[in-house]
Amino acid sequence: MFTLYHAPQSRSTRLLALLHAMEVRDRIDLQVVGIRRDNGTGARDPRNPHPEGRVPLLDTGGTLLRESNAIILFLTDHFDSALGRPVGHAQRADYLFWLSYYGNVMEPVALAGFGGVGETPALVSGFGMAENVAATLGAALADAPYLLGQDYSAADALVVSMFHFAPFLTPDVAAVRDWVARCADHPSLAAAAAEEAAMPMP
Repeated sequence: MFTLYHAPQSRSTRLLALLHAMEVRDRIDLQVVGIRRDNGTGARDPRNPHPEGRVPLLDTGGTLLRESNAIILFLTDHFDSALGRPVGHAQRADYLFWLSYYGNVMEPVALAGFGGVGETPALVSGFGMAENVAATLGAALADAPYLLGQDYSAADALVVSMFHFAPFLTPDVAAVRDWVARCADHPSLAAAAAEEAAMPMP
């Protein structure tokens, strides 16, 4: 059985919600650990084998897999989940794009804004600007309810998590706002929240 190292109300919450959405929560062992929080509370947990003490971390049985997008790809492939897109699927390239775009572009742009870095030439040339992210999302959602079309996918679960965590980052684009609200109503989020509510906060 795989083990997911998890901290409540953290980046790994989206992984917990995904497990519920995939209906494989009972096939993953959850190890609740403490982490250092952005507000200065908490501390590194010696039970967490992540080299930097962060979450999520998936122990696949000898291999420790880091980074949400890599874990999501691994899990959806391993369980052959309808929320992923397997090799050979017509939407596999789009699926890989969104998993990569989130980590490679969206988070760096958002964190630069959080850190007050601003739109420096290096940032803009390397990642683009918030308006580019808004345009990319808006184009994908202009004619479809979800990033890959008519059905909620693991790509939605990952990409939308930023806007659920920090609603003020949501682009002021009607199609994007509607998508954020639509994803928030997915039952997997409520299931993860209920499970976390019963967890001790390390």
